Formats: sequence, structure tokens, C-alpha cells
Amino acid sequence: MTSRTPAPGAPTPSPTGPTGRPAARGGRIPTPAEVAARLRPRPAGQAGGAAGAGAASARTGDASAQTGDAGVCVERHLTGPQRSAAMAQDARRGLTASPKELAPTWFYDATGSLLFEKITELPEYYLTRTERSILERHAGDLVSELASVAQGIDTLVELGAGTSPKSRLLLGALADTGRLRRFVPFDVDADALGRAATAARAAHPGVTVHAVVGDFRQHIGLLPVPAAPAGALVAFLGGTIGNLRPAARAELLTALRSRFGPGSALLLGTDLVKDPARLLAAYDDSAGVTAAFNRNLLTVLNRELGADFDLRAFAHVAVWDEANRWVEMRLRSLRQQTVRLAGIDLTVDFAEGEELRTEISAKFDQETVDKELANTGWRLARWWTDPAGDFALSLAIPG
Repeated sequence: MTSRTPAPGAPTPSPTGPTGRPAARGGRIPTPAEVAARLRPRPAGQAGGAAGAGAASARTGDASAQTGDAGVCVERHLTGPQRSAAMAQDARRGLTASPKELAPTWFYDATGSLLFEKITELPEYYLTRTERSILERHAGDLVSELASVAQGIDTLVELGAGTSPKSRLLLGALADTGRLRRFVPFDVDADALGRAATAARAAHPGVTVHAVVGDFRQHIGLLPVPAAPAGALVAFLGGTIGNLRPAARAELLTALRSRFGPGSALLLGTDLVKDPARLLAAYDDSAGVTAAFNRNLLTVLNRELGADFDLRAFAHVAVWDEANRWVEMRLRSLRQQTVRLAGIDLTVDFAEGEELRTEISAKFDQETVDKELANTGWRLARWWTDPAGDFALSLAIPG
């Protein structure tokens, strides 16, 4: 991969820990929407902007709604006004902190979701295809293990549900047992969630789909649970748990253990510690898709909070923090500038070279996963990895 250098005048990363490469190239920087437009397939007759309009309409309405299919229910705990209030709170808290940061929750508007889907297909981004290969290899082992350690699983709950092949693979393996009765996809992106619910129902008409629009930082306690003695398999895939700091991971795992009873189980995907060069490449691809994805967070704030971020005044940066064993994505201010967020009456100053943290992605080993599960009421039952040891799937049961 071509190495990238800081824009003129930008400082090098801190020598006290993280090291990384800013993703700024010479010449004009394309906007996230321009990158997404190049990547988005356009069926004949489809007008531009349809994806964005669909996402907006999906986020409106009541707290729960029945679709045209009696087997699909969409429950909304993050309606339009609630979503706006949560975003405003996150933005005010993060942009007035030192160092500045924003919650990765807000990456996923229609453009962000499309860009992330394309990221998962990039050669540098090994996480998705490696996790899928583990599921393909061990789907039968998973089903057998569930039968022995958590009899009566009739519900699949997927946190961060999308329309990926690995999601379909897991749902298919459980549906093939004949015992699966309900699928509960849970996501902050109502548009992606709607696609996942529709696809799941079409592929498995005998399975009821109860989709939940929400934020796992606050709505875990509202997830539907199976009636005793049946249990649920809660799947949290993609290494997404690494986006949380240790205290937040413990809070989430504890909440899941409290919400789902002794007959349930947890399937957890974690990216493993490896050569930092490979880790950085996964978050700083040569095609610039991750850079567009990162800057799209500013587009979301511009649109929804009345901000005036100049996207071309921020460069994408990925760094490896050895002490914390995580990759950080940041946006580096390329000049001294002032940003106004009219919707929340906030003015924010950025110095040249100042960085805004947008995501962390922690990396793990088996000992760390085992310890974090044990400390939150879970017991590691099985540990599956790919032959290279890049990624792991853990099956845990209540301890």
C-alpha cells in the first residue's frame, strides 16, 4: 500500500505512544458523497439520492410499527427526535472535551452504511471475510455446541445487524435446525435494519422477525427475550465490541448477561492482536474509502446539527496505540479554523494539526476475552479462529 504523509504544516503523530499515517493526498480531496456515488450501483430509472431519502423516512414514525408482512415487526426506540437529541448530546460532550472526540454511532447514515459495506470488501480489511470464513468452517460445530450447552435456543438476537453474508450464514445455520422461531436484528441504522429484516423474512418465512431500532449503549434492556425455558443466542460480530473502551465493554456484557437468562448464549467476534502494519492498513486503505467514511461523520453533523465543517480541511488519520492495544481513527485539522454548530448553539475552535478522535478499535487475545467474559458473568465455552490466528469467534454461556 502506498504510504501517506502529513499535509504541509501538520505535525507528525505523537512520539509518546501512537504512531500512524495521515491519509491526505495532494490535489483535490473527494467528498464522502462523491466516493459513495462512484461505489453505489444505480439500477435503471433510480433517481440520485434515493438511498438518503429512504433512510430518512425509515427513521420517522412511532416507537413501534407493523410492516405489511405480519411476520415482520419493527420496534423503534430511537425515533427521529430521540436520535437528534442523542446526537446533539454526544456532539456537545465530545467537541468540548480534551482531546476532542465523536461517537462512532453517527457514522451510519445512508452514505456511511454504503461506504462501510464497501470497506468490508477491500483487500486490506481482512476482518469481515475472515470472520465469515470461521463461521463457514464452524457453523456445524456452533449448532452442536449450542445443543449441548444451551438447549432450547429459539431466538437469534444480532447486535449491529446488517445484510452481510456472515449474518445470513448464521441465521441459516440456526434456521436449518428447525428450532429457530424468532430473529431480532438490532441496529441504529433503520435503513440497514429494514433491509436485514426483509431479507431474513424472505429467506426464512417460518421465522418471525422482530427488528429493533436502537443504540446498544442505552437500549439493551428493551430487547425482547424468549419465554422460559427457551433461550436466545446473542451475536455481536465484526469486532464491533472493540469500539468500546474496557469499562463500556464490561457494562455492555453485564447488561446482556442480565437481560438474557441461563438458557441463552453469546457469540462474540473479536479482532486479534497482530502486526501493527496490517492493522493500520485495514483502517487506512489505499483507495481512500475509509477516509471518506471517516469524514462522512462531519457531513452528518453538518446536515443534522447545522454545522459548517469544511470536509476538505480535515485529513483522515489511523494510528496504533500500543499501550491500549487499539487502532484509533482521527480527523486532523489541516489549518486553524472555527466550526459553528448552529443547531446546538456551539462554536468549536481547532488548531492546525489538532486531531478529533472518531473511533477506537481494540484488539484482543484469548486470555483477555476469557477474563472480560468471566468478569461480567459469562464463561467461555468455545474459541474458534482462522488458521492464521487473525480473528476469533467466542461462544460464551452464563457462568
